[in-house]
Amino acid sequence: MAAMKRLLALAACLLSTACFADDPVAAWSSGVTIKPVSTIEGRHSIHSYYVANPESPDGKHVLFFTSTDPSGYVGEVRIQERATGKETVLAENVHTEDAHRVACQQWLSGGKRVAFHEVIDKKWRVVVVDVASLTKTIVAEDHQVGFGRPEGDLLPMYGCHWNPGPYRDLEVWDASNGKTTTMARIADVEAKYGAWLTKEFAGKPCSIFFPVISPDLKRVFFKIAAGNGGDNYMSKGASHRQGIVCYDFEKAACIWQRGQWGHPAWTPDSLHIFEVGNITMDILKEGFVYTKLKDVPNLSGSHPSVSMDGKLMVTDGLSEKVGGRPNDWGIMVADMNGGKWVVLQSFEQNRGAKSWRRNDPHPAFSADSKRIYYNTSDGPFTRLMVAERQ
Repeated sequence: MAAMKRLLALAACLLSTACFADDPVAAWSSGVTIKPVSTIEGRHSIHSYYVANPESPDGKHVLFFTSTDPSGYVGEVRIQERATGKETVLAENVHTEDAHRVACQQWLSGGKRVAFHEVIDKKWRVVVVDVASLTKTIVAEDHQVGFGRPEGDLLPMYGCHWNPGPYRDLEVWDASNGKTTTMARIADVEAKYGAWLTKEFAGKPCSIFFPVISPDLKRVFFKIAAGNGGDNYMSKGASHRQGIVCYDFEKAACIWQRGQWGHPAWTPDSLHIFEVGNITMDILKEGFVYTKLKDVPNLSGSHPSVSMDGKLMVTDGLSEKVGGRPNDWGIMVADMNGGKWVVLQSFEQNRGAKSWRRNDPHPAFSADSKRIYYNTSDGPFTRLMVAERQ
């Protein structure tokens, strides 16, 4: 009898595994636990962005920004040990641009380092912290940081979008040797896409803005900005920002461009970009060549990204069309083959940090695709949440 029970249990396990392989959404359809990453109350806890997994590559720690300031502008960069809840402060009294992306904190070098940016007396700088020793290195001044890869050593940086001064190109700091290299120049963009730049930005001087490096570290996409000068970065009118350009490091050339920015994210193959509208764009083909997920809702305000195994997408967005209350936001997981989706949670999102640029959920998968991290602003403080499947 005992042997038969074990056999039946094994059969059920194999059947369940096969089911999840055929339907990756099934694992997220029941038995999902959702909880705050931190149980400490009276503060904001915010992860940076949907293109940055806040969990360390080894899965042992979570990286986030904490603040007791009502706006969420000033606070600490911290890591939490997942097994114990123990927190370590990597940097304190960090001043940021807003509570939307806070310090753009991110893992680097396989989890050995954490990078972020901050402003001191209106002067911006990019800082890297050695997690083991807590030693800080200022790797650039008058720059802000884009997003690299947590398993890699490359950290993309750019001049301040509202007033870049001489720093209009994409520069990359390499943690393996401590060197900074100009990897893409705005002149390259002007040479290939000059007509579009003139039309979109009315001839104003432009700069590279918000670079995001591909999973294979061979490419980068970025936005273009035309700054309005001055030092008032807490304003929607600080610069005009639009478009997306993809640059190939090995070819040293711009390889793809689109005139509209739609909250893009790399797919794991580094050859496609997934964005708002549930569309996947092929960057190796000229023009706007794309496929669209069938029978998956398109949520307004969304920030979509793809799991590292390429099977699932996750996004936030207004959730009324998928059963949420008016003006509530939700977290939705969907099959990258289309047709299957599930809403994990729907919540109020108009409270939390009182930032001039509001904080959005910005969901992101863990590297093993078993957890999803996102921010909620359904109470007096914005909180980092984690949803975990069985």
